[in-house]
Amino acid sequence: MSELNKDVVDLVWGRPSSGVSVSIFRRWAQGFVFSESELTALEQFEGGPCAVIAPVQAFLLKNVLFSRESSNWRQMSEEEQKMALCSTLSEILESVCSSTSTGFCLVTWAKGQSPHTSTQTITQAQSQTQDMPEPASSQPPQEQQPTALAAEELGFEQFHSVLHKRTVMSVAHLREEVLSLYHTWRGCCGVLLFLYSVILTKGIENIRNEIQDTMEPLIDPVHGHGSQSLVNLLITGHAVSNVWDGDRECSGMKLQGIHKQACVGFLTLMESLRYCKVGAFLKSPKFPIWILGSETHLSVFFTKEMSLVGPESPSEQARRVFQSFDPEDNGFIPESLLEDVMKALDLVSEPEYVTLVKSKLDPENLGIILLGPFLLEFFPDQNSGIPDSFPVYHYNGLKQSNHKERVEYVEGTALVLGFEDPMVRTDDTPVKRCLQTKWPYIELLWTTDRSPSLN
Repeated sequence: MSELNKDVVDLVWGRPSSGVSVSIFRRWAQGFVFSESELTALEQFEGGPCAVIAPVQAFLLKNVLFSRESSNWRQMSEEEQKMALCSTLSEILESVCSSTSTGFCLVTWAKGQSPHTSTQTITQAQSQTQDMPEPASSQPPQEQQPTALAAEELGFEQFHSVLHKRTVMSVAHLREEVLSLYHTWRGCCGVLLFLYSVILTKGIENIRNEIQDTMEPLIDPVHGHGSQSLVNLLITGHAVSNVWDGDRECSGMKLQGIHKQACVGFLTLMESLRYCKVGAFLKSPKFPIWILGSETHLSVFFTKEMSLVGPESPSEQARRVFQSFDPEDNGFIPESLLEDVMKALDLVSEPEYVTLVKSKLDPENLGIILLGPFLLEFFPDQNSGIPDSFPVYHYNGLKQSNHKERVEYVEGTALVLGFEDPMVRTDDTPVKRCLQTKWPYIELLWTTDRSPSLN
C-alpha cells in the first residue's frame, strides 16, 4: 500500500503541522468489540471513532431487528455476533462501491506484520489469526476480549508501514473475505482498517469530488472527531458534506446534499440550534433507526415501529418540496415561486388558478406564501398513521456515558402528539431536542432515573 499511503493519510488525517498526536491515534486504534452487558451493542473506548462505530451499530441493529428470525434480538451467540458484524461491514462496503468493475478493497495487516499485542489483553492466538486470516469455515480460537489499546507501541507511522491492500471482484467473494477477517476487525486498529477499506473501495478521487472542502480531513487531527462527510459516506455511500436533500447553489457554487432515501437516518442537535437543516432523505429513512449527533458525539435512537418510516404521505411530500424552495428555512416562499411548487407537486398550475390561490393564501398582498396555509389548502386532515405511543431504545457506545459504566440500551416509551399537551410534558433534554427536529411534539418516558446521554 506504500504508493497509496500518502493520499489516504492526507484524505483521512489532513496535513497537521505537528503530525497526528499519539493520543488521537490511540483513540482510533480500537477494534469492533461487543459489549459484555449488551450482546448486540458495540463498545467505544474513547472519544473519536464514534463516526465509524455509530453508523456500523445502526446498520447492525437494522440487520438484527429486521433481518433475523430470532424473536429475542438482544441475545446473540459468539457465532451470531461474528455473522452480524461481518454482514454489516460487507453491506457498507457494497454501498460505497462506485463500480463493481473496479472491485472491493480490503485493507489488512501485511503478512506477519500484525501488531504483537499485550498478553494481558489478548492471547497470542489472536495475533496469529490477524497474521493469517482463517477460512470462514474454521473454528475461531478461544480468546479474551480484544481491547482498544491492544498495541501501545504501534505508532502512526508504523501502522501505515505494515498495511496490505487486497482486491476482490465479486460480492460473494467480498462477503467471504470479510468473514474470514473477523478477528482482524475485532483486534487492534480494526476500526481504522475498515475505514481505509471503505475509502479505497469508494475511491480517493470519488471522495474528493464529493467533499465540499477538500482541505478538510475526514478525521480532525486536533480533536479526533469524524467529519459529516465521513458519517454521510458510511450512511449513504456518498461523502457529501451537507445533510439537506439534493444540491443547492450558493454564489455560483454547487453544494451537494443527499440524493435518495437512506437505509438508516440522521438527526442532529445542531438543527435545534438552527445551525443546519436535515433533509427528508435522512430524517425519514427506510428503517426506524437514527444516528443522533451532538456537538461532539454520535449515538443511536431506534425502535421496531415500522409505521414511523412508512411511505411518504402527500402532505409530507408537499412539505419537503415546499422547503426545497425555501432553503433558508423561513417557513415561507416568495409568491413568484408558488407556480413552481405547484408544478413540482403535480397540482393544477394554470396561471388563472395560481393567481386565485395566491389571492387566497396571501390576502394582504405581502408577496409571500406561508407553509402552514399552503398545506391546509391542499392537504387538509392528513393522518400520519403513527401510533400514539411505542417502545424506543437509545444506544451510546461510551462506557462512561452509560449508567454504571456498562454499555446497555436505555429503554423508553415515546409519545408523538399532534399538539403540545402540558399534561404529558416531560423534561427538556438534548436527546428530546434532537428528536423534536423530526417530531416537534414528541415526549419521552425512560425506564431509567436519568435520560440517556447524547455525549
